[in-house]
Amino acid sequence: MNGFHVAVVGATGAVGQQMLHTLETRDFPINKLTLLSSERSAGKKVSFKGKEYIVEVATPEKFEGVHIALFSAGGNVSKLLAPEAAKRGAIVVDNTSYFRMDPNVPLVVPEVNEEDILKHNGIIANPNCSTIQMVVALEPIRKLYGLKKVIVSTYQAVSGAGAAAIEELETQMQSILNKEEFTPSILPVKGDKNHYQIAFNAIPQIDKFEENGFTFEELKMINETKKIMHDQQLQVAATCVRLPVVTGHSESVYIEIEDENVTVQELRGLLESSPGVVLQDKPEEQLYPMPANCVGSNDVFVGRIRQDLDNKTGFHLWIVSDNLLKGAAWNSVQIAESLVRLGVVK
Repeated sequence: MNGFHVAVVGATGAVGQQMLHTLETRDFPINKLTLLSSERSAGKKVSFKGKEYIVEVATPEKFEGVHIALFSAGGNVSKLLAPEAAKRGAIVVDNTSYFRMDPNVPLVVPEVNEEDILKHNGIIANPNCSTIQMVVALEPIRKLYGLKKVIVSTYQAVSGAGAAAIEELETQMQSILNKEEFTPSILPVKGDKNHYQIAFNAIPQIDKFEENGFTFEELKMINETKKIMHDQQLQVAATCVRLPVVTGHSESVYIEIEDENVTVQELRGLLESSPGVVLQDKPEEQLYPMPANCVGSNDVFVGRIRQDLDNKTGFHLWIVSDNLLKGAAWNSVQIAESLVRLGVVK
C-alpha cells in the first residue's frame, strides 16, 4: 500500500491545523485525506501538500474506509463519533479527555508506553498536554532509578484553552496598555460564574474544581501519570496555573527516586540521551528551557536539575514543551506512526 486513508476531525481548530501541518512535515503516508468538522466549520477550504480540501460535516458514514482517524473536536464529538469510526474499522487517536481513563482504552505517549498501542480496541487516547511532557522527562528516570513521588506545579499557556483564549489575552493586553476598560469572559473556564483577567496575571485554576479541592486538570495529571506508567502506587500531586503566555507549557517538578546514590550529573547524562528530550541545563551560562524558545519544536526541554537540600533522593526539574505539538498534534501523529511501524494498521 502506498499510503493510508486518514481522517482529521476538528480540522479547522488550532490542534487540528497543527495535526495537518505535522502530517505534512513528517510526510506521513496518506493516499486519501478526509477533513471533518462541525456544521459551523464545514465548507471551509484547507490546504494540504499544495492541494485544496473542503472540510465536511463529521458523520458516522464519513469514516467508511478510513484507516486512522485523528480526533480533536471536543469530548462530546469523540463520545458520539469515535465508537462509530472504530465500528467501521478505523483506529481512532483521540485528543480529548473523554476516553483517557477508560480501562479498555490505552493512554499512550510513544516514548513511554508505545507497546500499549497493541492493546487497542479501536480507540487510543492521547493524554493531557501537561501530562505528556512530564512523563517523557520522568520515564527514563523511573526506569533506571525508580520513582516514588511526583509534585508538579504547571505554568500553562492560554492556547491550551483554545483560540478564543488567545484572542482574549491579546485584547486584554492592548486594553490595559491603552488604559481602556474590558470585561473578562472566558478564563479560567468558559461557562463558569466568574471570569478573571489573564493579561499580566496568573490564574490558579484550569478546568473546574472537584469536591476534593483539586481541579479536573490537576486530577488529569495525577491519574493519567499513574495509568501511563502502570503504577497506581506512585504518589502524584499537581497544581495547575494559567499564565499570560500564548504557547508553551512550563512545569516545576519535584521527584523522589528509589536509588539513594544518584547525582545530578547522572540525571543530566541520562536525560541528554533520552528520546524526545533536549537537555538545556547550564546554570553557569544561564541556559535553561523557556516557552518562547520551544514553540515549533516536537521535543520536551529539561533543565534546572538540582538535588533537594534536605532529601538526597529528591530532585527538582524544570520541563517545557510546545503544548500544541508534543502536547497534542505531534503526540497524536507519533501514535499514528507507531501504528504503522508496529504493523497494527495495514
